[in-house]
Amino acid sequence: MVQRIDPDSNRFRQIVRGKIKQNLRKYISHGELIGKKGKDIVSIPLPQIELPRFRYGSEQKGGVGQGEGEAGTPISLEPGQGLGAGQHPGDHILEVDVTLEDLAEILGEELELPRIEPRGERMAETAKDRYTGIRRVGPESLRHFKRTFRQALKRQVISGVYDPEHPVIVPLPEDARYRSWKSRSLPEASAVIIYMMDVSGSMGHEQKEIVRIESFWIDTWLRSQYRQMDTRFIIHDAVAREVDRETFFHVRESGGTRISSAYQLSREIIESDYDPAQWNIYPFHFSDGDNWGGEDTAVCLRLLEEFFFETCNVFCYGQVKSAYGSGQFIKDLKERFPDRERLLLSEINCRDDIVRSIKSFLGKGR
Repeated sequence: MVQRIDPDSNRFRQIVRGKIKQNLRKYISHGELIGKKGKDIVSIPLPQIELPRFRYGSEQKGGVGQGEGEAGTPISLEPGQGLGAGQHPGDHILEVDVTLEDLAEILGEELELPRIEPRGERMAETAKDRYTGIRRVGPESLRHFKRTFRQALKRQVISGVYDPEHPVIVPLPEDARYRSWKSRSLPEASAVIIYMMDVSGSMGHEQKEIVRIESFWIDTWLRSQYRQMDTRFIIHDAVAREVDRETFFHVRESGGTRISSAYQLSREIIESDYDPAQWNIYPFHFSDGDNWGGEDTAVCLRLLEEFFFETCNVFCYGQVKSAYGSGQFIKDLKERFPDRERLLLSEINCRDDIVRSIKSFLGKGR
């Protein structure tokens, strides 16, 4: 019974994949993909399509076009006016599950992201097999029973031995069909993402929501590129501390801003746990661009010059627009490092800029 629905299931997955790719930018901007997330899947809401049809009431009163009102008057309900409890079904959202691997592949195709070129000593590759087709030879454990019996039926019909009154199908060895697979190489290098976020008083809920959505997609892509991935989270106002994922995205904003505290803590984590010869290191810092003063900004620039550019694949800074932030920090970075390849900058004014920001961070293939 399971084999019987395989073609329909595959067709459905292709339709879903096409819909996701078609609406990917909308999903990214509005965060619709992040509803419930298990270990390997995310739930993507897709609207159900229902053909319009007439519904007739239980009684016909007054004929067509009868009653109060002038020609052209729109039919509507006043605000607050409802119909009470009803007996008809409403519109619902159909949810489908898509693996993070498929999601990363769709993201890479849509944004034309290059494959990451890992660095470090642990550069061995491992092969991952995926069933992609049918062939005539193979082990019995991979025999495709439906295709085998279909081939046997075709042979009997063509040879004239098939009896529809007494349908008996006996596959011969030449009728056997087997699932085939395709091997894909995956890098075995290790990587760590260090997320740093400003949680001072000028970073509100909307700014943190933008960071949450963008970091999900960054995570999804980088995890598809590396065999082993660690993620660390740092929040900072005037001081920095390491937290878990839940705290990172839900902590309340307050206090002033000292960006260097996050950079110094990130450096300590890297020096303690992640040897640059063994790990690919990706620091991502999100802020509204406010800092305590020029002295602290000078400390940040020195840390970037002397440590992060030497040890990390890239250093990514995303400046999220805030009504209370000056946005000065990105200007200081551009002035000090106008042509530094390992420094990737992005200005995120609203959710519609998330897609462009992701591409600016991941589009270099480093």
